[in-house]
Amino acid sequence: MPKCFEILLEGRVQGVGFRNFAAARALRYNIKGTVRNTHEGNLEIICCGTGEDLEKFISEVKKGPSFAFVSEAKISEYAGRFDFSEFKIIY
Repeated sequence: MPKCFEILLEGRVQGVGFRNFAAARALRYNIKGTVRNTHEGNLEIICCGTGEDLEKFISEVKKGPSFAFVSEAKISEYAGRFDFSEFKIIY
């Protein structure tokens, strides 16, 4: 059974290719979910996966792409419905 988390990243996380970075890492680690920019200037990721792949995905998105700077990463269990069949960028 996959585990799901909601990750809210703060800092320089918009305008640096972060959504595409997260989508590429999700494909690499077989993660399902979504990524989107928030109106507050943050980045929200819903990610569902299993074991070590999920841990690696979370570790990499906490660092982000080279031009990003993550000042804070808030991670909580995702309480919503798990109906993700892929990883999607929400524009």
